[in-house]
Amino acid sequence: MAANNLKHALFCALVTLIISYPIIGFNLEIQGINITLTGATTSTIGMILLAAVIVFLFQLFRDRIMSALRSLPNPLPQPRKEPMAENKRARIESWVLTGIVVLALFWPFFVSRGSVDLATLVLIYIMLALGLNVVVGLAGLLDLGYVAFYAVGAYTFALLSQYAGFSFWMALPLGACLAALFGLVLGFPVLRLRGDYLAIVTLGFGEIIRILLNNWTALTGGPNGIGGIPDPTLFGMEFGRRVREEGNTSFHETFGIAYSGEHKVIFLYLIALVLAIITALIIRRFMRMPVGRAWEALREDEIAARSLGLSRTAVKLSAFTIGAFFAGFAGTVFASKQGFISPESFVFLESAIILAIVVLGGMGSQLGVVLAAIAVTILPELAREFSDYRMLVFGAAMVLMMVWRPQGLMPMRRVHIELKKQE
Repeated sequence: MAANNLKHALFCALVTLIISYPIIGFNLEIQGINITLTGATTSTIGMILLAAVIVFLFQLFRDRIMSALRSLPNPLPQPRKEPMAENKRARIESWVLTGIVVLALFWPFFVSRGSVDLATLVLIYIMLALGLNVVVGLAGLLDLGYVAFYAVGAYTFALLSQYAGFSFWMALPLGACLAALFGLVLGFPVLRLRGDYLAIVTLGFGEIIRILLNNWTALTGGPNGIGGIPDPTLFGMEFGRRVREEGNTSFHETFGIAYSGEHKVIFLYLIALVLAIITALIIRRFMRMPVGRAWEALREDEIAARSLGLSRTAVKLSAFTIGAFFAGFAGTVFASKQGFISPESFVFLESAIILAIVVLGGMGSQLGVVLAAIAVTILPELAREFSDYRMLVFGAAMVLMMVWRPQGLMPMRRVHIELKKQE
């Protein structure tokens, strides 16, 4: 066993060197019209060697390290407690959620513009995570290309506004419905796939959409993207300094107040908040309907679900379609918030972050997903000085989370029924 551990540790350290040194140990420098390859500094090479040594020691003593980590006291509360009465729990949840919504409505009027802008991004990720939670957390279908539906919603609004003059409110349902149509189309090829095979197909679908947007320059602008995406209006009132469309009025002139750029930011935040609440309520309603029970049955045991008469085709297609619908919602809001989109906004890393939010929050748990979305989005902004190590810290947090709390921050609550033993 010791010899096997030593061989495995040496192999892992060698792989670390082979992968790390070409990526970090060489630099491409532009000198005039030429590009030269230069070596890294001594400190960088030392860091690479240190990383290889750490990997070697970890793999050599992996069993002891993991057992020591598991023996540490769990910093998170244990999920196995005496369950609260259902009516009392529902009443407390309703009061807490109502308080959070009321606080969120008035909060942007007392903070800085940057904080409101960041909160809008948090709400967009909440919508995305809630939609992916339907596919992954409830239906148990591993989707690694979820960002494709996000891109469909964003580009639908951008293209309709550029070529047909559609407003935000006209493009919002169209973007969501078109993303749902793409989800329906994706659902058909993966009806017979599960696990890793399903993940590979969805990953390929996400990359196909990104490459298509990147290369179809005549329509999408390719790498240059699409700019000049209009802001949402409020009953014909625009929030810019000047009115862009004939027939509209400006918000500050209508109410006789001084112009402020914060008005648009707060309005976008309130739109994202309302859409996130609608998303959560609709999905919560679906979870209590037969279709929600069918998603969970398919996740737990597909063969048993089929034996009970559930249509695997209908259940999978409904999960993909509904999850994609809310991704289209989020994409439309994102395009309006940014005012400019390009294929670089919809890379695989976005899908990975959204999936990590669902896993960290607790698959199937709406409250857990919301808390994880807030943490994953805000914490990197609070530690900008460590931005170079963002993904390193993120990966370490995922590892520790899986060791201490594999079921997530707020695992989905399931009612357990115990049958009395027959005498």
